[in-house]
Amino acid sequence: AFEDGDLKLFESRAITKYIAHQYADKGAELVCGDTKQKAMIGVAIEVEAHQFDPPASKLCWELALKPMFGMVTDKAVVEEHEAKLAIVLDIYEKRLAQSKYLTCDCFTLA
Repeated sequence: AFEDGDLKLFESRAITKYIAHQYADKGAELVCGDTKQKAMIGVAIEVEAHQFDPPASKLCWELALKPMFGMVTDKAVVEEHEAKLAIVLDIYEKRLAQSKYLTCDCFTLA
């Protein structure tokens, strides 16, 4: 959870976007560059939310959390989500071969 004056946020992506924009003049600029660069940052944020996080979260549940709770890991679910995550990681690898970070050579919100 996050509060800034009368604003209350509870979702981590919304919190980080708010902080990056509201406090852009403090510290590192996390949403930078021209319009095209900002669009690429937006794409990377959406890919993380919709393509990376779901299989990664499912794998964490199956491989780390279930065993902690004495539950049985579903190997079929693991295989399915490993395959989905591998696709995203291959794309990340290609992007990182072109620049230091996912969208450019400077650290951004992405």
